[in-house]
Amino acid sequence: MYPSRALLLSVFAFLPSTHGFVERSWAEAIDLATQTVNLMTMDEKIGMVRGVGQFSSRCIGNISPPSRSFTVAGLNVTIPPLCMNDGPAGVRLGGTNVTGFPPAINAAATFSRSLMNARGVAIGEEFRAKGIHVHLGPAVDLMRNPKAGRGWEAFGPDPYLSGEGAYQTIIGIQSTGVQACVKHYSAYNQEHWRYGLNANVDDRTFREMYWWPFMKGVEANVSSVMCAYNQLNGTSSCHNAGLIGDNGPLRQEGFQGYLVSDWGATHDSAAANANAGLDMEQPGDFILIGGGVFVGLQFAVNSGQVSSARLNEMVVRILTPWFRLGQDQGFPPINFDAQNPDGSGSLNENVNVRTDAHTALVRQIGGASAVLLKNNRTRSGAGLPLTKNLKTIAVVGYDAQQLDLDCSGGLNECNTGTMTIGWGSGSNNVEFTVPPIQAITDFAGPFATISTDITSNDLTAGPAIAKGKDLALVFANAMSGELGFYQIVEGNEGDRNDLNLWFKGGSLIEDVAAVCNNTVVVVHSVGPVPMTHWNNHPNITAIIYAGAPGEQTGPAIVDVLWGAVNPSGRLPFSIDDDEDSYGTKIVYGLNPFPVIDYTEGVFLDYRYMDSKDITPVYEFGFGLSYTTFGYSSLESTVSSTSVTFTFVITNTGSVAGTEIPQLYLGFPSSAGEPDKVLRGFDDISLAVGASQTVSMTISQKEMSTWDVVDQTWVVPSGTFNFYIGASIKDIRLTGSFTR
Repeated sequence: MYPSRALLLSVFAFLPSTHGFVERSWAEAIDLATQTVNLMTMDEKIGMVRGVGQFSSRCIGNISPPSRSFTVAGLNVTIPPLCMNDGPAGVRLGGTNVTGFPPAINAAATFSRSLMNARGVAIGEEFRAKGIHVHLGPAVDLMRNPKAGRGWEAFGPDPYLSGEGAYQTIIGIQSTGVQACVKHYSAYNQEHWRYGLNANVDDRTFREMYWWPFMKGVEANVSSVMCAYNQLNGTSSCHNAGLIGDNGPLRQEGFQGYLVSDWGATHDSAAANANAGLDMEQPGDFILIGGGVFVGLQFAVNSGQVSSARLNEMVVRILTPWFRLGQDQGFPPINFDAQNPDGSGSLNENVNVRTDAHTALVRQIGGASAVLLKNNRTRSGAGLPLTKNLKTIAVVGYDAQQLDLDCSGGLNECNTGTMTIGWGSGSNNVEFTVPPIQAITDFAGPFATISTDITSNDLTAGPAIAKGKDLALVFANAMSGELGFYQIVEGNEGDRNDLNLWFKGGSLIEDVAAVCNNTVVVVHSVGPVPMTHWNNHPNITAIIYAGAPGEQTGPAIVDVLWGAVNPSGRLPFSIDDDEDSYGTKIVYGLNPFPVIDYTEGVFLDYRYMDSKDITPVYEFGFGLSYTTFGYSSLESTVSSTSVTFTFVITNTGSVAGTEIPQLYLGFPSSAGEPDKVLRGFDDISLAVGASQTVSMTISQKEMSTWDVVDQTWVVPSGTFNFYIGASIKDIRLTGSFTR
């Protein structure tokens, strides 16, 4: 039986106590790290700040630790070859028997801090059990354009939602004693020309948009930050002192961990990178840098280009999170080999880190992130949830079948079946994927005859199978991923070529709907896809946007279709057919390393659409339910540092469900901000007829804008409006306050 949200989260609430470590304070950890570094030789320090090589690591990245132990404060300190590994959505290239979690974009679609946190805990548990010290995630790059190849790795285009996702994920991961590494810092928003494009971002836009989720990472005590490939305002991110140095936002706002390069993102000399603020270079032998920029670091120190104090600081910063999270206290040894991800090889122990709780959580997030976009129950037997009275069911679409379980050596660089996640280093293990066709057959097979056309998106065979059936379930998808030096998938070089569903998915949907008057559409996608050609078709009775739900994609969608789960997912972006509606472009072209001016400023996605009076097909925050909810009894309390809102939500429908109330803030008109910006959300589960009082608080920083002259956050004077509702367009309660 599918576990309830409350039951599953109550299980996860007790998990951190089983991880067997004592968390130290930053001050204690810095002291232990400093004492240890003072005992190291020059060679030992150099080994700590440089990767051992792309193809020499057991993990995605390792360092060369001292070959001896140290006695520090009565402790026997033995530093392991610190293991750094992808990915943001689960262990990649970590051998078999790991879980394929949903990526961050689906965590964002839950609008649930508790599920974001539980996902972080579960991922951290698997990384710890594999002996991985550093989880290379979360990714928090804003979805500046919906075609961006790695947009699905992060939490969407909104900085507030991205920040909450980052915070909860980091807290969850680090509760297990695993270091989180938030990435990619900064303004890394497309794959084409990523190794050197110049993102020109004004100071206010940077602070209010692209810095915001990193700021929340610092608040969560993140252990590490990864600098990006691209340039920011003319300087490569990994030697941009204004970005990563002592006077940059990270250090100024309290970051005490270390800066590590993305793999191959160091574009300058050892001295330039070290003096700018970079603490660790990975992987150590990347082809673009001919042996790694830290090859010359020892010479740079000996020649006075880099001070001994700076080298010591680099190593202290690397060791501090290791001590802080108790990784010196019996942390599991590395038990896999990234060079042999199939589990073969003498270094693999093939430890099984999967658990029933993790599988159940993946299924739960898959259901909670499914967004019900349309549901027409105006005629008998139509719409959702489905009933067992349906006796003939057609399942149509390539996306319903099992995917390639060994696609391109673990990078998932193909789109051969159901889409659970994008491709590239942010992908994860797909070995245990349960596809929709299997789950549908297992559930509905005992009471219905199931006909299928799932080996292709055949525009003749698919409709022929669906004609005259009680129900046609059509599955379609759109995919993207990382470019790097990886495979081009179906002509898409990381970034999507367009917004369309792949393999003529839109045409397939239209053609099936033409012959079956009860057609239900399920879309698996990395981001928005066009829908207006078919979303209002009278024979399409329901549409579910299921995103990239992870390995339990089949069971999760069956839970929603037949009503075991009342859908509560909300769109973490707007859906419109026209890319121009988003106000940004992916720069393709033939001119390497272009300059991309972020002229849209703080107006991304719904912010831009509101400013241009564009009504999207489906707006940010939108999602239907099998029940209805009422909002009432709004009150607000204004203090010198915050504003708190309370209101009551009541389940006014006929089944239990979860509502996602959202709080939007409108700044004084003089502030030059968007009409509405997200500043709060919650997930409220209610039985039929039940009510609950909800409280949301906006902090002083959350009602501030960035003052580029004084270089500080300032609350603008004037009248603020606030809006509480079920989406950016579905506002139920309004009010105002003055500052």
